[in-house]
Amino acid sequence: MPDPTATRVVVADDSGLMRRVVSATLEHAGFTVVGGARDGDEALALCEREQPDAMTLDLEMPGLDGIGVLKALRRQGDHATPVVVVSAFSPSHGARAVDALAEGAFDLVEKPAVGDGIDRFTSELSDKVRLAAASRVRFSLPRPSLPVGGGGAGRRERRIGAHRGTRRLVVIACSTGGPRALAELVPALPARLGAGTLIVQHMPPGFTGSLAARLDRASQLSVREAVEGEPLDPGAALLAPGGAHLRLAEPARTILLSDAPEVGGLRPRADVTIADVARAFGERVVLVVLTGMGKDGLEGALEVRRRGGRILVEAESTCTVYGMPRAVVEAELADEVLPLGELPAAIAAEAG
Repeated sequence: MPDPTATRVVVADDSGLMRRVVSATLEHAGFTVVGGARDGDEALALCEREQPDAMTLDLEMPGLDGIGVLKALRRQGDHATPVVVVSAFSPSHGARAVDALAEGAFDLVEKPAVGDGIDRFTSELSDKVRLAAASRVRFSLPRPSLPVGGGGAGRRERRIGAHRGTRRLVVIACSTGGPRALAELVPALPARLGAGTLIVQHMPPGFTGSLAARLDRASQLSVREAVEGEPLDPGAALLAPGGAHLRLAEPARTILLSDAPEVGGLRPRADVTIADVARAFGERVVLVVLTGMGKDGLEGALEVRRRGGRILVEAESTCTVYGMPRAVVEAELADEVLPLGELPAAIAAEAG
């Protein structure tokens, strides 16, 4: 008999083979698959009937496609079924993946290609579906912003005027839920910001260009993928390309893209970027840690703290996944813990 306490999932894909593969993967990981849908209309009907904890969704389906399903679910607000998109992606389809995130997808998992090992797909799929289901429970109960340290400690004293006349470099780190957070944050920033802005968002190669283009269309800042040898620019936000570590070349402080091995399974890794920036700019750094699972950004935050920089963290109340921010807060490294809507003003004030 199915475990009544197990997370209940709907699997939507027009391929019978992929429905079986995804279903078997989830059931092996302890989930209960309550239905399989061949198209978007079936997926919505199953969600209405079964009220699952989460759904996996292919983007390319006949009739109502995955984007159409996400738009329909988005109209349901916080009561919508959380969705992990499981689809074949390529650089040419990067914009479609970014559209899915903008329309409310929790996260993306790439279907395994012929010859790919299944272990990474299995681990990534089960982790993201589990987090997606947990996000539904969390957002059904509004939470207040947590103070720094998560306990009785208040915010650290703000030191915005301490280095009057200086311009700080802003570094933004995010992962799961990051594209949606960036879509709210970056357009609210001024046309010139400090000494420049660097963004590290965990995404595969080919997708970050589409994300940068989407952000650029909505923002006063010029938002683009970082290019080797490019100088920092107060009028630009440079996004780490998927598949490369974003570094700073000394002494010119120009962009260096590295294909060095993944760090903790990640490339780009925010810790790599943050450490370079902290060494180059010292106290003239503003680190911003947004939603994301894992602890990327924690080691970088330690380096920023050692060198006197500032650290702003997104509050749990607005995070899709309170993982990366939690790690920084629990290490008592955050100067300010703020909901997403309050971060643009704080960043602008800190950066100069």
